Amino acid sequence: MIAAHQQLGGPIVLVWDNLNVHKAADLQKFAEARDWPAICQLPPNVAFSTPEHIVQRIRRGLRPIQYRSELMDGCLPRPA
Repeated sequence: MIAAHQQLGGPIVLVWDNLNVHKAADLQKFAEARDWPAICQLPPNVAFSTPEHIVQRIRRGLRPIQYRSELMDGCLPRPA
């Protein structure tokens, strides 16, 4: 995660499923201690039947931030 952040030079959005490691307290503390990762947790107990199904669910989850320009601007690289 740190390497991706350094390579991209800005905030990153992580889409996590409910794998046990994604729920680990150490990983949660790591993410909370930094201001650059935004975590989108997939809902529990969902079996995605097709790739389109997971894309639909991710879009629905991201919809609340779609019109919050301050969040979107924070994800774009600054001109050099």
